This record gives sequence, structure tokens and C-alpha cells, in this order.
Amino acid sequence: MRKYFRVQVTGLEHVPRTGPVVIAPNHSGFSGLDAMILMHEVQRATGRLPKLLAHRFWFLSRATAVPAKRLGFIKASMANGIRELEKNHIIIVFPEGEQGNFKPTSRAYQLQEFHRGFVRMAVQTGAPIVPAMIIGAEESSITLDQLRLPRALKGMILPLPLNLLPLPAKWKIKFLPPIVLPYQPSSSRDQDLMREIAEDIQDQVQEQLRAELRARKKVFF
Repeated sequence: MRKYFRVQVTGLEHVPRTGPVVIAPNHSGFSGLDAMILMHEVQRATGRLPKLLAHRFWFLSRATAVPAKRLGFIKASMANGIRELEKNHIIIVFPEGEQGNFKPTSRAYQLQEFHRGFVRMAVQTGAPIVPAMIIGAEESSITLDQLRLPRALKGMILPLPLNLLPLPAKWKIKFLPPIVLPYQPSSSRDQDLMREIAEDIQDQVQEQLRAELRARKKVFF
């Protein structure tokens, strides 16, 4: 990670050392390396192993579910996220879902719509939200297109990758200041409010991505 991707990490001081936390990053690169590297950096800085709300693909068979659980992956759902937050854990939620990391590289760093579940989890548990941005995964794992499976096959979206071995792009991870939402748990039922908060956080992450991309001079060197 250090020598191949030359990962640069900033803003780790924004991740609380105690209590429940929701980390909400952009999602890119079909391989899922962004999730694992993010988890590693959080654990290295805080001593806390975050739980990752992961795509249901990981839990379709025992062969993938067992190692996923050992890595700290849990199946993405509201109930699972709230359960972990009530245990005062850190959870990582990619608000774009599969539309983010399985989108074609031609749409690199164009954030897809943020789902509102991560906001509802934070409101219901009082957990702060720490937005995060990741640059480099888009260029490391190139996606040519999306494949949408028929409903009979659970209607999943899968990537059509160009490369299986990740390319050595430079990575940067930036954690933004935590957002504490001043709402009662019952506010999580207000769909308009949840959508507005999710859109505001998406705009923050998109703005940071644009600023960092403008400042980036080289991708691979």
C-alpha cells in the first residue's frame, strides 16, 4: 500500500476516538480496495476496527461470506448499521452503493446519488458523520461498463473490468470534519430532511474531490 499506491492520508484527527461514528466516503474502483485501505487507515490511527456495510455480493456463498466477516464486513442494512452504532462502533457506509464503485471509469469522480440510509442511522443513534474522499481507486481499477443482471439473478449490477491487477496510481484519502446532526431520532422518518442532509454531504465530498483533482499534478508518477 505504501510503496505501490503511495497512499497519502490527511484529516484522521477528525475521526472520533470514542463513541459511534459513521464514515461516509465516495466509492470507486470495482475491486473494493478503497474499503479495505480505508479500514486499515482508520484502525492504524485510532486503534478501532471499523465495521464495513458491504455489498450483498459478499454474502451469497460461504466461500466469500466467511473471509468477509473476518475482515469486518457486515451485510449492508439499516438494522445491521444501527446495531453496530449502538455498540459504539465505527461503521463505514458508502452512500453511493454499487452505483459508485461499479460505474464506468468514463464517469470517474462524478458522485452518484447518495442514499439516505447513512443519515438515518446517524440520526437514530446520535452518531457523528465523518465525510471522506478517496482519489486513486478510479485509476487503479478500470471499469469499462456496468452489467445489470436480470431480476431472476437478484437484479444486481456488476462491473465489466479492464484490469484485474490494480494499476499503481497514487492514492489520497482525506477525512473531513465530523457533522453532528441536531435532530431527535424520530426525525429519521422525515424523508425530505434526510434527503436534504444527504445531498449537502454529497456536495461537500464532490467539492473536495474537484479541489483535490485540480491540485493533482500526476496520477502514476
